[in-house]
Amino acid sequence: MKTWVPKGPDLEAPRKWYLLDAEGVPLGRLCTRVANILTGKNKPTYTPHADMGDHVVVVNASRVVLTGNKASDKKYYRHSGYPGSLKEMSAGKKRERYPERLIEDSVRGMLPKTRLGRQMLRKLKVYGGTDHPHQAQKPAVVELGDLR
Repeated sequence: MKTWVPKGPDLEAPRKWYLLDAEGVPLGRLCTRVANILTGKNKPTYTPHADMGDHVVVVNASRVVLTGNKASDKKYYRHSGYPGSLKEMSAGKKRERYPERLIEDSVRGMLPKTRLGRQMLRKLKVYGGTDHPHQAQKPAVVELGDLR
């Protein structure tokens, strides 16, 4: 028996929209769920070499939970390339200032580091509050009760 691999029209199925509420959910558990939806691993037609994933909208990014001492101990680094320009920021401060980037960076690390991964990341929309401009797409709400 041969393995079925989706080709052509099967790859261009309509994409769904999902809404996830990050309030009270640990960062890593939320981001693994988001990465699985973006890659399409939650579908029976998953294909590693194609972008089979759906769009994901994450709200309440500023209320994501950092377990243990990660808020103070976990550091994020960036460097402009000039001597002496290494900057560091704790995860707690990053959550206060840029809650969207905290989730985007975490999901980026879980996706492929290729053109395909960058294409998948474009389908992620993260918002710090409860409001988002994607009501017209009628996103399906994903319950994250088991992750808390």
